[in-house]
Amino acid sequence: MSLDKIGIAKRIAQEVKSGHYVNLGIGIPTLVANYINKKLEVEFQSENGLLGMGPFPVSGQEDADLINAGKQTITTLPGASFFDSSTSFSMIRGQHVDLTILGAMEVSENGDIANWKIPGKMVKGMGGAMDLVASAQNIIVAMMHTNRQGESKLLKKCSLPLTGIGCIKKIATNLAFLEIVQDGFKLIERAPGVSVKQIVDSTQGNLIVEGEIPEMKIF
Repeated sequence: MSLDKIGIAKRIAQEVKSGHYVNLGIGIPTLVANYINKKLEVEFQSENGLLGMGPFPVSGQEDADLINAGKQTITTLPGASFFDSSTSFSMIRGQHVDLTILGAMEVSENGDIANWKIPGKMVKGMGGAMDLVASAQNIIVAMMHTNRQGESKLLKKCSLPLTGIGCIKKIATNLAFLEIVQDGFKLIERAPGVSVKQIVDSTQGNLIVEGEIPEMKIF
C-alpha cells in the first residue's frame, strides 16, 4: 500500500499551523487547502494575486474568473483580497509567507529541488518557484517517491536542472514523511501499510532510520 495524491495532501495539511500564510504550488500542493482543520485560521496566498484562497468549488459552482496559479478554478474565503503580481511577489520576496508547499521532480539529500524543467521538453520558464525557493523559510515538498520506471526521486544529487539549492525542509511522498538533515533524508513516518524496507529500497540518497518508525495517521 501507499498514499495517493489526496493522502499526501492530507499528511501535509497536518503541518499547517494557525496563523500561517501559505503558498501552494501547482499539482498535489493545491489539494492541501481542502484538508485543513476548520478550526485553524490560515490564509492561502496564490502568486497570481490572491490572498484568502479557499477549497476547490463543487461541480457546477465554478467561477472562471477565480483561478489559482495553476489555472484551476477555486473559491475565496470571506475577507479575501485581489492584487497585481508585483504585490504578490513582494509578499513572497519580503518573506511574509510562512510556509511554501511545492511539487518536485527530484529532491537531493542536501535539500536541492528540481521542479521546473525536463531537458528536451518545451517549458515557458521557471515561474514563481524561483522566487519561492529563494525566499521561503519553510518549504515542504509533495511528490511521488519514485518515477514511473520505479526509480527513486529522492537522490544523492539531482540530475535535472535545479530550481533551488539547499532549501527544502520536509518531504511528503506516497511512501513516507521525511526531513532534510545534515546527513541526508531522515525518515520520520511511513505511509500506512508501507514497510521501512520498501522506503529504503526506494530511496537512492542517504536515508537515516533511527529506532521504530511510526505509521502516519491520515485523517
